[in-house]
Amino acid sequence: MNSRKVSLIALVLVLLAGFFVFDIGQYLNLAALKAQQAVLDGQVQAHPWVAGGVFFIVYVLVTALSLPGAALMTLVGGALFGLLGGTLLASLASTVGATLAMLLSRYLLRDWVQTRFQQRLAKIDQGVEREGASYLFALRLVPVFPFFLINLAMGLTRLPVQTFWWVSQLGMLPGTLIYVNAGRELGQLESLGGILSPGLIGAFVLLGLLPVLSRKALDWFKARKVYAGWDKPRHFDRNLVVIGAGSGGLVSAYIAAAVKAKVTLIEKHKMGGDCLNTGCVPSKALIRSARLARDMKKAEQLGFKPIDAEVDFAAVMARIQRVISTVEPHDSVERYTGLGVEVIEGEARITSPWTVEVNGQRITTRAIVIATGAGPTVPSIPGIEQVAPLTSDTVWALREQPKRLLVLGGGPIGCELAQAFQRLGCQVTLVQRNERLLPREDADASAAVLAGLRADGVDVRLGHNAERFMEGQRQLVCRSLDNDGEVVIEFDQVLLALGRTANIKGFGVEELRLDVRKNGTLASDDYLATRFPNIYAVGDVTGPFQFTHVSSHQAWYGAVNGLFGGFKRFKVDYRVIPWATFTDPEVAHVGLNEQEAQAQGVAYEVTRFGMEELDRAIADEATHGYIKVLTVPGKDQILGATIVGEHAGDLITEYVSAMKHGLGLNKILGTIHIYPTLAEANKSVAGEWKRAHAPARVLRWVARFHRWRLGGSADSQ
Repeated sequence: MNSRKVSLIALVLVLLAGFFVFDIGQYLNLAALKAQQAVLDGQVQAHPWVAGGVFFIVYVLVTALSLPGAALMTLVGGALFGLLGGTLLASLASTVGATLAMLLSRYLLRDWVQTRFQQRLAKIDQGVEREGASYLFALRLVPVFPFFLINLAMGLTRLPVQTFWWVSQLGMLPGTLIYVNAGRELGQLESLGGILSPGLIGAFVLLGLLPVLSRKALDWFKARKVYAGWDKPRHFDRNLVVIGAGSGGLVSAYIAAAVKAKVTLIEKHKMGGDCLNTGCVPSKALIRSARLARDMKKAEQLGFKPIDAEVDFAAVMARIQRVISTVEPHDSVERYTGLGVEVIEGEARITSPWTVEVNGQRITTRAIVIATGAGPTVPSIPGIEQVAPLTSDTVWALREQPKRLLVLGGGPIGCELAQAFQRLGCQVTLVQRNERLLPREDADASAAVLAGLRADGVDVRLGHNAERFMEGQRQLVCRSLDNDGEVVIEFDQVLLALGRTANIKGFGVEELRLDVRKNGTLASDDYLATRFPNIYAVGDVTGPFQFTHVSSHQAWYGAVNGLFGGFKRFKVDYRVIPWATFTDPEVAHVGLNEQEAQAQGVAYEVTRFGMEELDRAIADEATHGYIKVLTVPGKDQILGATIVGEHAGDLITEYVSAMKHGLGLNKILGTIHIYPTLAEANKSVAGEWKRAHAPARVLRWVARFHRWRLGGSADSQ
């Protein structure tokens, strides 16, 4: 803390101490003021400007230091200076004092609060930035909210000082007028409670609701403007129409049917979307077969003679289709029809904010949920069309094993598929433009995955930018960013794993002029609504996270806001979003990791536990990896966790639950974990944190106590 802050704090403390030591508060009560009214009136008549100046300064000091007595000072203003003069003096003095109190709070307390509650404060700042003036105005209008608490609280936000000034000046004016007017009859008042009758308080409450009502009215006018030129049907066929039967669309339709809404689900391709047919399910089935191939190579470590097993690539790929077929009934037309959802297989097109056409049928609906998902990104590399690249959508049709597989992209999809195909007998080369794999993870997690891929034999080329495919040849020309030289990589098949692009074309986005973000996703607000308040977007088509579980999470908000948004809407909650990359080692992540905390300026402590110390990991030959937990400095509050190792995607759930429900590491430490399990590592991390924060001074005294209990002097050893 700098010297200026120390000096200012000292000054404030001296002033506060003087107020209480000299019992100045005895002069700021109704009885004392009534007794001295005649004397004060004489001073005002004799020296009006001096009296006004003294009154102004005292009022400012009382409010700036958050001392009790602001209400009484306003009464005095009315008693001594009349309605006009008292209102002018009290209004200006109260605003100046409130602004000084706010600035004191901001200068002395905000940095301290920022370091401890940055994430929560960031959310508040976002809300204040959008609607801070409205909130402050509402609080100022309702006198039941403590005047000084509002000043101190606003100092902790990023509300501009000039906004605080004029909103406070305007918002406090009605209350100031009431008190100043009451002060003119100071001699007849018996208590402050006599000023505010229940009816008057009710009127203030209605004034406080004015910003809310105004905002509702503004939303209504905005909606009218958005809907201008569109004819709204008088009657509707459906409560909700959902476009797309991936995870987001399926859950949206399920929720609507569960609350007995009339809902139609439209899918133009396959029920289950990407996750079932080309994403999560097939990739994890492939990884399972690849893991067995890896385990057989580890036979000697587990006490077996070397196992020489030949991979039947076609059979592996056929098994993937069997897995899809087994899961398929969970997402089938029959199941959802049985749940009460009307399922239509066809290509939907939104023709108005309330109308969807499919297979020549026109459906009117109160609300629409767009859940059209995303597809693999295909880059514009010269010559790419000649090599007919595979993507995460088309790779599952392979039956003949490619000897040399080139994977472009070092994100989760690229890493997972590169490792799996390498283990199944392909020679895989992975080309990554960045300097490391998995750039959203911490550097140590990326390094662990890199080591795992290279240990399996994957040829990983970091810092290589794909420039062109050689015409008539199965060769890719890359430029190495390290030495700016050209590198030629030969291949039999190319697999693109460069991310996913939102599906926003072909169903009416252009005609309805729905907004699209720079990254190509469909723009939606905090409630997942598009520019039309009754049209919502969920899942990969809108982001910001393109995960199946996030799509399902968003689906609740899309469906509920679509069905009940006219009465109550809910902002989507992204506070605790986990994800995992299913490489070997697996990488799982929730909340902040170190690079995110540093980028956001969040103070944190790191507690780390290596899997090589865990009994079950030793028994399973799974000692590679670690758990890293970020906590608030000096506290056990969890900011985020990263797990690298076997079953990381399963182990992370304990931290997801803890963060969701506000539980800290002490609670995890106090929870019984089965021995021996990998989940014990979560408790071990909590134990490491506890040891690092053990009260050393208390323990020294406890040690002396135990020595004394042995019968000797506490200081003898």
